[in-house]
Amino acid sequence: MTFLAIDIGNTRLKWTLYDAPRVGATLLAHGAQFLENIDKLAENEWQSLPAPSLMLGCNVAGEAVRYRIEEQLELWDIQPTWVYSSTEEAGLTNGYDHPTRLGSDRWVAMVGAYRRMLRAVAEGAPARPVVLVMVGTAVTVEAIDPQGRFLGGFILPGHGMMLRALESGTAGLRVPTGEVVPFPTNTSDGLTSGGTYAIAGAVYRMTEHLRATCQCEPLLYMTGGAGWKMLPHMSGQFELVESLIFDGLLEIAQQRFGLAGS
Repeated sequence: MTFLAIDIGNTRLKWTLYDAPRVGATLLAHGAQFLENIDKLAENEWQSLPAPSLMLGCNVAGEAVRYRIEEQLELWDIQPTWVYSSTEEAGLTNGYDHPTRLGSDRWVAMVGAYRRMLRAVAEGAPARPVVLVMVGTAVTVEAIDPQGRFLGGFILPGHGMMLRALESGTAGLRVPTGEVVPFPTNTSDGLTSGGTYAIAGAVYRMTEHLRATCQCEPLLYMTGGAGWKMLPHMSGQFELVESLIFDGLLEIAQQRFGLAGS
């Protein structure tokens, strides 16, 4: 029973095909495409894939993009199913004031992060709070307590968005190709370092908030397409888990479709 998982972000669509909708499933194929090029997936990347039996996805790019993907999914006889944020999923409780307004990618990634912590508990580790950082077009910094309650999260511009805002609002500045250094001595390094440390500072503050609230050391996870760029500049021992949204989709699929994990 093959399973297609789809993550539609603000810039790219990423997909993975597994041999089953369960945690620990074998990865059969995967790919990514910029949103402007998704209308030929059925003709190109997906044409030679084995037909999936089930599909589950998350989408933050809007209804028009979802319709375009559902047209591509007509290649197979499957019912498109999408994750929407809710009050509870896979043991995670949503503390947002309006739970359905939380971005589905954030929700799915938090499911993946929380269940990852629980698997460590099953192997003898203590339950711990979780800080989850997603680094993409935007950056989100989420806080989850050891009991699985999402306490809240920061949202801030991604690095590229910060730099473009400075370029458009400041005469003479151009998006730089600088380095991250402790003491920048040129404009390019100053802009690159400033954006990087702005994100790192927000993450540090959330980590401090969660440590004080839960009175124990949080687990630190990072994901997203630009996570590898941020990782060297973070305070604390972050684990980079590039597949976290897909891990969350597998967790949700396993519970919704009723298959046992491995």
